[in-house]
Amino acid sequence: MGRKLLTEHINVEGIETFDVYRKHGGYASVEKALKTMSPEEVVEEVKTSGLRGRGGAGFPTGMKWSFLAKPEGKPRYLVCNADESEPGTFKDRYLMEKLPHLLVEGMITSSYALGCRTSYIYIRGELMYILRILEKAIAEAYANGFLGENILGSGYSLDLHVHPGGGAYICGEETALLESLEGKRGNPRNKPPFPAVWGLYGSPTVVNNVESIATVPWIITNTAAEYAKIGVGRSTGTKLISAGGNINKPGVYEIELGVPVEEFIYSDEYCGGIWKGRDMKAVIAGGSSVPILPKDLILKTAAGEDRLMTYESLSDGGFATGTMLGSGGFFVMDDQTCIVRHTWTLARFYHHESCGQCSPCREGTGWLEKVLHRIEYGHGHMHDIDLLVSVAKQIEGNTICPLGDAAAWPVAAAVRHFREEFEWHVKHPEQATSPGAVFNKNASVLA
Repeated sequence: MGRKLLTEHINVEGIETFDVYRKHGGYASVEKALKTMSPEEVVEEVKTSGLRGRGGAGFPTGMKWSFLAKPEGKPRYLVCNADESEPGTFKDRYLMEKLPHLLVEGMITSSYALGCRTSYIYIRGELMYILRILEKAIAEAYANGFLGENILGSGYSLDLHVHPGGGAYICGEETALLESLEGKRGNPRNKPPFPAVWGLYGSPTVVNNVESIATVPWIITNTAAEYAKIGVGRSTGTKLISAGGNINKPGVYEIELGVPVEEFIYSDEYCGGIWKGRDMKAVIAGGSSVPILPKDLILKTAAGEDRLMTYESLSDGGFATGTMLGSGGFFVMDDQTCIVRHTWTLARFYHHESCGQCSPCREGTGWLEKVLHRIEYGHGHMHDIDLLVSVAKQIEGNTICPLGDAAAWPVAAAVRHFREEFEWHVKHPEQATSPGAVFNKNASVLA
């Protein structure tokens, strides 16, 4: 059983209230930071811990904090990105619902480290019930002297606000989020300048994911050295994984980074194996935007080593044989899943969510959806398969924000690893469009 840093007390009755959370060590990091540490020391602790951004990119959090410009006469802002929109990812929602004070505590400690006097939690618009949970927790923190003027007599003051988004996937991109927070259309900004220099209202801003910020209290309370002991190599600490798909035990799991992928999928402690005793066909390891991998490559690297739940191991071999840990949206597909239909579903999503600023994304996502629809519904041609790869290449790396990459990678990876299945759809349109028919390289069709 791995260590639980974030979810240790998640099932304690009443843990969502201030009093119960406080009895279980809550807000200790605020007391320690404000009374015994300088802001610079808090930043250094987070840097030393090796904590990496848990929203998808995996950039070192402490390093990101150290980039924050500190011009005189300008405010600095911390914005929590709680716009959890990545298909297959639901761990931030779970954390905010069950442990709202953990996020509030993390916001206070992190804001102190960054010199922010006003901070924001930007939450997905569909999660209004969680917005109310957070607002209640914030009100309790104010009432108990952990927010507002002169917190704990330290001379440090902080106001914290929750802002609902409009339900746009694009607002998960940090600059689009800032545009939306300012009351404008959520279109990504050109970079540079980066938010650390020119962010919210033209001021230096740090944008961090919910899980990243919620991890800070444990690091400050228990020290960076203790945190760095957990995990493997540069993948330190624990990670929340949203496990879904064709598994026996879907849900949110906190794992120590370094757990073998095979153990995570098949052990009773985690996913409990593939449902109905079926074989596994493929896995999306880090949310819908990362490359899909077939069974043989998700369990073993190209070199034959066990694939681990770490940033480095999952990306081993690049996109030719690897993928990304990403947001931790771990989606398992059994041998009766149609990869073509699944890929078309993702392409529909990204086409719908494109903001339309960049021509490669605006037009390319539409092409991906149309061509995949053709193949799935028995009207495809063999050259359509190469057309998918060509369009994906023309999107990748040619857009303002990563949504273009997010749309291109799943399609390119699906064709790379499951080309035979795409060809079967083209060659056998009547079978491919039959209800319940799924390509299987060993049995041709499963009814």
